[in-house]
Amino acid sequence: MLTYQQTLEFLYHLEIERMDLKLERVTEALQLCGSPQQRFAAIHVAGTNGKGSTATFLHSILRTAGYRVGLFTSPHLIDFRERIRLGTRWITEQEVIDGVAEIRARVEPARIQLTPFEMMTMLAFWAFARTDMEIAVVEVGLGGRLDSTNVLCPLVSVITSIGLDHQAYLGNTEREIAYEKGGIIKPTIPVVIGHVSPESREVLLNLAAERSSPAYLFNREFAIHEASADDVTYTGRQWHIPNLQLGLRGRFQYRNAATALAALELIQPTVPVTVAQAASGLQTAYWPGRLEVVSHAPLVILDGAHNPQALETLQAELPALVRGRRVKLLFAVMRDKDWRVMVPMLAQLASEVIVTRVQQARAEDPEQLRTAFASFCPVRIVADAPEACRQLLALAQPDEAILIAGSLFLVGEVYPLFSPTVMTTRGTETLEEKC
Repeated sequence: MLTYQQTLEFLYHLEIERMDLKLERVTEALQLCGSPQQRFAAIHVAGTNGKGSTATFLHSILRTAGYRVGLFTSPHLIDFRERIRLGTRWITEQEVIDGVAEIRARVEPARIQLTPFEMMTMLAFWAFARTDMEIAVVEVGLGGRLDSTNVLCPLVSVITSIGLDHQAYLGNTEREIAYEKGGIIKPTIPVVIGHVSPESREVLLNLAAERSSPAYLFNREFAIHEASADDVTYTGRQWHIPNLQLGLRGRFQYRNAATALAALELIQPTVPVTVAQAASGLQTAYWPGRLEVVSHAPLVILDGAHNPQALETLQAELPALVRGRRVKLLFAVMRDKDWRVMVPMLAQLASEVIVTRVQQARAEDPEQLRTAFASFCPVRIVADAPEACRQLLALAQPDEAILIAGSLFLVGEVYPLFSPTVMTTRGTETLEEKC
């Protein structure tokens, strides 16, 4: 039997020679494992941005309503176990060991070669079935149509947003990407469509019509009304919820909250939830590393913004947080992101920049980043991400702000500097209370 660390090493080294998106492998593998995905109800969530927050809202509300609810998201910040939540807790190390071993025993004799994410998806479904989850909120990994999670037949599908990301795999235009993400729309299963552009909306509505899937649109069947910063109301098909309070920071999160509420409305009365439970679940939701303030003197903001669409949101939210403070930026990014478009956007926010590299094979060369920033603002390289963060903290004045953005991998590497036990504590206690 492998140890936990050996099991993780096995998972991470499952990479096949090239990205080969298809459903046949995981479908056959799940059949060999007894089709665990058929033993729980599901809500399936796709989107370029906002899908993790929307999934978190859903998980929090369903937990508040008393359901045994699972959550599968990616990537993790610090601990792999963050990806799979079973009711009030993360999956345990022993469950990871046992699950991977059992899946391998069923799949390897059939010579099925799974990718890491396919194996992680199967592990999540195995864990949900084994622990008798009543319902699971499952976030798409990449795209939708050929993502390994798309073997589900959910109660409702959710598409939060469409933007340019992962173009090498999903297409070069919003219409092409919308088609791929719209691949989670199942025949006759309702779909909730969040805040998307008119061209993406057209693609998604056409897919829904072809599949006889009832479509529910943001600002048509459901909406957010903001009378003031402290007076926000949700209006949907059944629910009218005034004075919304969210556990996640940022005005944009109200759109994600509305999308989550619309999805829950559509599965009433199969999965009953009261208005009071929905409001409470939104208020207690917790999702680290997304516009999160982890220090106040200096102000330190962590955000996983990793594409131009997410960065536009960060640009809109940052002024209210920094309140005129001088901002220093720590930046790292994956080379397959459209980061050259992000550089001038970030340069408008920061007076100086440190670029670094995270411990991922896809990480962009800091020298390339330095060259791109050099024509906009002072920039230097510190190759090690935690050390770069320590230097920024040591030199920053109490009235300055530090922004750490560009990748959730970067956020994860620096997170322990602010509270070495924060993720462990929240994983076993606060997340049990809040999610």
